[in-house]
Amino acid sequence: MSVADGDFFGLLGPNGAGKTTLISAVCNLIRVTAGEISVFGHPHGELAARRLVGLAEQDVNLDRFLDVEETLRYHGGYYGLDRARARARAREMMDVFDLRAKAQVRAPKLSGGMRRRLLLARALMHEPRLVILDEPTAGVDFELRLELWRYIRRLHAQGTTILLTTHYLEEAEELCEEIALIRSGRVIARDTADGLRAAYDAGSLADVYVKAMGAAAA
Repeated sequence: MSVADGDFFGLLGPNGAGKTTLISAVCNLIRVTAGEISVFGHPHGELAARRLVGLAEQDVNLDRFLDVEETLRYHGGYYGLDRARARARAREMMDVFDLRAKAQVRAPKLSGGMRRRLLLARALMHEPRLVILDEPTAGVDFELRLELWRYIRRLHAQGTTILLTTHYLEEAEELCEEIALIRSGRVIARDTADGLRAAYDAGSLADVYVKAMGAAAA
């Protein structure tokens, strides 16, 4: 499977289909035992590839002993930003995600929505060329979901390649230019939302999903 530079690509599938495993492999978080992965031409294990990727993970894995600003500044340092640049970029991200008032608050004291904002802000600290969003709006309220959608769209409009996994089919249909359905580690369908509906003679992406998964299971 390949995703073109500048694409907004959606990856849909049931729990256990391999979405998070694929993401972890791209980000070099697990050992790949077969096959090859490249990130804009760089083998995924090289530092050059890692610097090009920003990951907002499904699970909230924030350091409980760091406040919001420290979380962002330390992440910037991991990716080679000097102290002044990391501080400036952290303030920029806090303004973008409305986190400035929580700058000195530690992660455990943040609301669920604020933690989601911080995860996305952290993923973008080093200005990655590829942003991977693993169920970024899971568990957030409707207003925050729309707010995150607006920022993700703006990010894509600036030329950032985005890979999105979600269980919200309407989210994939609303945001993604191309969608792949995955089951048991294999892509079983791939097209635009309109193309998938036409291919499966379906009135909605939900109908496509049900038909495609049923056919794959059979």
